[in-house]
Amino acid sequence: MVILGIDPGFAIVGFGALHSEGGKQTLQACGAITTPAGLSLPTRLLQIENDMAQLFDTFRPDAMAVEELFFTNNITTGIGVAQARGVILAAAERAGVPIYEYTPPEVKMAVTGYGKAEKRQVMDMVKRLLNLKAVPKPDDAADAVAIALCHARTFTSRLQSSEAARPGSGRYEVRKK
Repeated sequence: MVILGIDPGFAIVGFGALHSEGGKQTLQACGAITTPAGLSLPTRLLQIENDMAQLFDTFRPDAMAVEELFFTNNITTGIGVAQARGVILAAAERAGVPIYEYTPPEVKMAVTGYGKAEKRQVMDMVKRLLNLKAVPKPDDAADAVAIALCHARTFTSRLQSSEAARPGSGRYEVRKK
């Protein structure tokens, strides 16, 4: 299974493509889609949409795991991120890629075993779990890899549970086209 993890943003969209099989994950690639600050928001959103389509064509993911929005103090930035996230979700839907959403505490729990882990702990575990020489850069790419790892670890455990065997048993159900 190929999982495309996405850390949404409108200036930087982190991505990480993982191959997950038999409980083992390997990093295929990671990086970031960047949009220049001088461009209008609609132009940036279009670039994100086009670049997401390229990612889907390149990696042919079986699933996309994306972080749910988590607002802190800056609502203005949050609105732009929400708009970019909408474009990302629409691009996945257009490509027929099933979408799975995870909150930051769910990602932290799946990767470190502690839902309130610090960012550096998550990054260290990404490096360790994937046997990497260094933490992926930029941070947005490392976050996206953590989101993909979250899906690999969570989805596999859900598939093995009796709850997952029931149709409509939750948001981790695989949608068929």
